[in-house]
Amino acid sequence: MIAVIDYGMGNLRSVAKALESAGANEVKLSSDAGIIQQADKIVLPGVGAIKEAMRELKRLGLIKVINKNIFKKPFLGICLGLQLLFERSEEGGRVRGLGVFKGTVRRFPDKLKVPHMGWNQINIKYQISPAKAGSRLLLNDEREKTKNTNQKPKISNLFLKNIPDGSYFYFCHSYYAAPQDKNIIAATTDYGLEFASAIRKDNLFACQFHPEKSQSLGLKLLKNFVELK
Repeated sequence: MIAVIDYGMGNLRSVAKALESAGANEVKLSSDAGIIQQADKIVLPGVGAIKEAMRELKRLGLIKVINKNIFKKPFLGICLGLQLLFERSEEGGRVRGLGVFKGTVRRFPDKLKVPHMGWNQINIKYQISPAKAGSRLLLNDEREKTKNTNQKPKISNLFLKNIPDGSYFYFCHSYYAAPQDKNIIAATTDYGLEFASAIRKDNLFACQFHPEKSQSLGLKLLKNFVELK
């Protein structure tokens, strides 16, 4: 079962419907910590401001279950769901996020048109490519590590499987995450400046763009998530 965390921010039904279109057998929109705890996979979507999002997550008692499971199960953050993972945001002064990663969520410079809305490219920082280690697909940046082993790629590396570098996805945001650890950046996008449009670590992947609004490539990314074991 895939749990889509419902804290009242964003069009969650469109995310659930897209997951079903990508092959998910059971998707539940839920604000119940017990249901989220029981889920095999978790999605944290969202549109809006971090301050209100953190207030609602706290009110609903969901921060603990998120922190408990974020590195235990396949976890997907979408848009605000990416930004919430960081320590703080400049939005509305200085607002604290979940603090999963060190870094700040910053507003685009005034010289740029905000929100950044519409289709834009992602520049993938790693690529899935065939390599002989068992018969598995490995990442370019892992080929040396796995040359003499049957080690599988990390789960988070599989979210962008079969997504070509330079692919277009749909964005709608005025703020972007600036991770302190650049190694977690899975993809970047240029909008007057280069920003992290996707991050990854272990079983976690989060994207600033909206896969549920990104047509066939968005469904492919969600299918990769649905098929994770």
